[in-house]
Amino acid sequence: MGRYVNPGNEGFTQVVEDEYVDMTGLVTVFDSMLETMRKLVMVSRPRRFGKSYAAKSLVAFYSTGCDSRELFAGRHVAVREGWDAHLNGYNVISIDMTSVIQSAGVADVVPEVTSLLLPELREIVPDAGMLHVGGGMELKTAIQDVVDATGRKFVFVIDEWDAPYRLAKSDRAAQETYAEWLRALFKDNNFTDSAVAGAYLTGILPIKKYNHQSAVSDFWEYTMVAAGEYAPFVGFSVTDVAGLCERHGLDLEDVRRWYDGYGVRGTHGRTYDAYAPYSLMRACRFGETGSYWPSSEAFELLRDYIEMNFDGLQDDLVRAIGGASLPVDPDGFQNDMVSIECRDDVLTLLVHLGYLTYDAESRTCRVPNDEVRRELARTVGRSRHPRLRKLMRESSDLLHAMVSMDEAAVAEGFARVHQRDCHPLFYNSEQSLRAVVKSALVAAVDDYARIEELPGGKGYADIAYLPRRASQMPALVVELKWNKPVEKAVVQIRDRGYQEALEGLDVPVLLVGVTYDPKTREHVCHIDLEGEA
Repeated sequence: MGRYVNPGNEGFTQVVEDEYVDMTGLVTVFDSMLETMRKLVMVSRPRRFGKSYAAKSLVAFYSTGCDSRELFAGRHVAVREGWDAHLNGYNVISIDMTSVIQSAGVADVVPEVTSLLLPELREIVPDAGMLHVGGGMELKTAIQDVVDATGRKFVFVIDEWDAPYRLAKSDRAAQETYAEWLRALFKDNNFTDSAVAGAYLTGILPIKKYNHQSAVSDFWEYTMVAAGEYAPFVGFSVTDVAGLCERHGLDLEDVRRWYDGYGVRGTHGRTYDAYAPYSLMRACRFGETGSYWPSSEAFELLRDYIEMNFDGLQDDLVRAIGGASLPVDPDGFQNDMVSIECRDDVLTLLVHLGYLTYDAESRTCRVPNDEVRRELARTVGRSRHPRLRKLMRESSDLLHAMVSMDEAAVAEGFARVHQRDCHPLFYNSEQSLRAVVKSALVAAVDDYARIEELPGGKGYADIAYLPRRASQMPALVVELKWNKPVEKAVVQIRDRGYQEALEGLDVPVLLVGVTYDPKTREHVCHIDLEGEA
């Protein structure tokens, strides 16, 4: 048993000994692809989506350096007949490329990997990799020697495979050296067929359009845009989450607003809900929902792209934070963080980084949940671009006016956003007014959870804003009317009892009516405090 060649199962043991949501069905999917034309797999996921946990489960399942029967028996992988046919039956090479880079630097990735693997390969076969002429060493030869001696092919598990490309954006020599190493392992028909049973590579970005794509062009890739058979294992399912909420006393609907919203496209056009695993497990550990997204990550990654402002990107992001879906064409994206040439490239990058989710049916993207919405709002609010700062300041002013019951200022703010955001063809519709309200109140993300179609009394309120825990803000129930007196909106809230859904909240409740006259293009607002007629 080595650290990199045929490692043990300690990593996965630590995972399952903590609170573990069973995702071993992923092993079943990969197992079905071994030693077939689909044996080379690359799965891209954002950070926080369990890439390393999946890699550890595969290492534990296949490595001959351990006995993992008890770890997997009784889990999802063990449901199918013959599930253990390959259990601990392959030689395994397991590498985390970020760790390699941390110890050796990007330029020396390939020599470092070779120096790590060769000694452990020689523990299995002492003469592995020794050439007859000159006594030289070659990694590929050593691997083949081990296969010949043991009768077992190798399963490669490479975590963060794309780190050399992401961390050496301008070092073409280092990239080419790394690409040649990948080609040697996975593009040599003789070696790949005879020595490689399968390869599972994880990364943040897809692979097919890298400049060195020939090194990995034979891989089947599964992404946040098209996850295929791996879609059920991108994040936690609603069934998984319901059990976690029950055990930890969390409200399922609250958890859904915070961490759900990732629609991942699988096979046959099916879309799977995916809750963000990292943040949800921390909510369980601390006993409350909130933003567990690393606070500096969004700002550092996104600031420069957002400030490019391709084709009105900044206005689009403000609308997305407010709840709008944005049209996007992901097909032209070059799958790197350098070749960003248009609005679609930035939005597609945000999908792969987990800040947006993609709907293949409508070819649109949107902000998936409150956690991401808060981080994007914070990033936009810290922008150096004066237009973005102005948009967020205007939203904050409008929210303050609403809480202060300044009806004229609220109507003026909605009119300004309506004029700014709505295309003339769609200006005169109630749906456009709904979009205006959501976009105008993007600054509410820190203090409020927004709920559309809030059930209460005899119907559904158009939009409600519920103050988050520890917030001192009042609750807001918003009813929209088209070409009708504004008073009717507030009367409808009272008559139908929409505010009843907020009973139990120890805060004031404001009833907000907003109307629009398509003839005069005038916006009118009326605000009442619940309990006062």
